[in-house]
Amino acid sequence: MLWRDLLLAVRRRSDVATALLFFVIVASLFPLGIGAEPERLRSIAPGVIWVAALLSSMLSLARLFAADYADGTLEQMLLGAAPLGVIVAAKSLAHWLVSGLPLVLIAPLIALQYDVAAPLYGVLALSLLLGTPILSLIGAIGAALTLGLRGGGVLISLLVLPLYVPVLILGAGAVAMADAGLSPEGQLLLLGALLIVAAAFAPWATAAALRISSE
Repeated sequence: MLWRDLLLAVRRRSDVATALLFFVIVASLFPLGIGAEPERLRSIAPGVIWVAALLSSMLSLARLFAADYADGTLEQMLLGAAPLGVIVAAKSLAHWLVSGLPLVLIAPLIALQYDVAAPLYGVLALSLLLGTPILSLIGAIGAALTLGLRGGGVLISLLVLPLYVPVLILGAGAVAMADAGLSPEGQLLLLGALLIVAAAFAPWATAAALRISSE
């Protein structure tokens, strides 16, 4: 399932490029809008980059199960012998590899626009590396609950954005703590704990939501 979704993503490269370009454009608009004062840019950089990454990861959530639902593949998954939670975990991992991992890799380049100190690049990348998989796992629950509904994209935003807030606070807070000369270890450990909890429970919650939506 993981390999299948990655192959489909390669064939739909425009969807991947759209999310990445959205991240770059949103993160680049803030320096143009508020001016080029280095002190101000450094202070808002963690929050802006994290908000841009969060919104970018949401762009492809509506398509996470939509194609499988439309062509009947989802029904075969529900009736198959493989545990649905494991299938969902594979699809969530594929979603993160396509929409989350590129953001982690490009974030240090975006940070150059905000005059972020070079030692903070590692903290920023690590916080995104721990946090963006949580966004994919939680987003999968919202995508499953709104599957087949008209205006599902808007409903996904309403469902998952409140759940994204702790990840946003911890991720941006880790970079801000490092910028202040303090240790970001606490925020990073909490992000790691949230990732473990989400990886353990979110796929099964998504599987239950898929069964509800398919009835």
